[in-house]
Amino acid sequence: MYSSVAPNLLIKRLNKRTWAAIAATAAMQLWSTTAITADTGAVHDRRMAFVVKDWYNAIYETKFIDECPEGMTIANDEIWWRGLPVKDRPAATGEGMIQALNRAGQAMARGPKGENVCLEPWVVQDPPNHNVEGKYSFGVNIDGTTDGKATAKTCAHENFTHPDGTSGIDNQMYRLVGCTFGWRKNFGTIDMNANEMRNTSGLGMILIDVSEIDDPRNDDDVTVTFYRGVDQWVQDSGGAPLPFQTYNIDMVDGKPRYGDSVKGKIKDGVLQTGTGDVRVPFYGNYNFLHPLIKDLSLRLEISENGEKATGLVAGYYDLEEFTYYVGGLGAAAPVNGVNCPTLVKAAHELADGYPDPKTGKCTALSSAFEILAYAAYVRLPEPKTQKTAQN
Repeated sequence: MYSSVAPNLLIKRLNKRTWAAIAATAAMQLWSTTAITADTGAVHDRRMAFVVKDWYNAIYETKFIDECPEGMTIANDEIWWRGLPVKDRPAATGEGMIQALNRAGQAMARGPKGENVCLEPWVVQDPPNHNVEGKYSFGVNIDGTTDGKATAKTCAHENFTHPDGTSGIDNQMYRLVGCTFGWRKNFGTIDMNANEMRNTSGLGMILIDVSEIDDPRNDDDVTVTFYRGVDQWVQDSGGAPLPFQTYNIDMVDGKPRYGDSVKGKIKDGVLQTGTGDVRVPFYGNYNFLHPLIKDLSLRLEISENGEKATGLVAGYYDLEEFTYYVGGLGAAAPVNGVNCPTLVKAAHELADGYPDPKTGKCTALSSAFEILAYAAYVRLPEPKTQKTAQN
């Protein structure tokens, strides 16, 4: 049924708030349509950006865990209760009914003087870590060699082969953690929990800003800069991330706290960077880190509509940052089969990047991380303009 109210009278009855709402809705529809246009929608002022949602260690797994012939590394909890007199085990574990999480305090305080072995891993001598012994690994050839021999910036190590047949893959982080329950993709929750903590708190969010873009699908010269975001994820009603949202970057005294850059190229929607030393933010399992990843490279496959991207970050991960993280896992350690002293010792033994000039021991672990990112707009600081005197 048509309204009997005259059109001009109906228009008058629409108050200013109604017109403002209509205008805002139209503007949002126009902006949204522009933002998600395939190929070009993600680019604004020759830039496109992404906010990293997931950051997982690149773990190559086989159905029957053949890469770990000795099985999973013995957990701290098991070492603790096996170290008790047999007659004391029932009371200490509630006949096995007290969960590992609820007895974690006792298990960690098993140093000779009651020290927390995750904070002071050197006070005990535990069974060795179960390192990955398989042939294959995800990752890249970081050091440029295929024989694993020591170079000016690496220690001798065994190389992997990529599942696609590429030789010379460097991924000592995988060799270190791949046989620890908590880092297994199908069972562990260390990386998953860290991702969820970042996504719900907005802490340690990595922003990837790609600038100097002429063509978002093919461009042989772009700059990729890594920032820390200070905003929480913008999500839809179902909890899924919304692409093309705006994020502010972490600033200190008017300058970005993070902001290391590497050069890169885009071919058929795949961004591939060169290498460079990049410091990134990290938060997870109640740990704040800011690791320096040396010789970092990024490969990012961007969806055709520009809404999200998947990729691989590779480089030499700072050894001290990793061992600090292990020591601070807290509640995540007992439920993920982690044994801090074993991991810390093995990490020093397996480190293959950047020898200390005094000791000759390497200070970083070759690593690879699988990431999932969503398109974003990064609000960069306004350039400061010099004030001129007025006569």
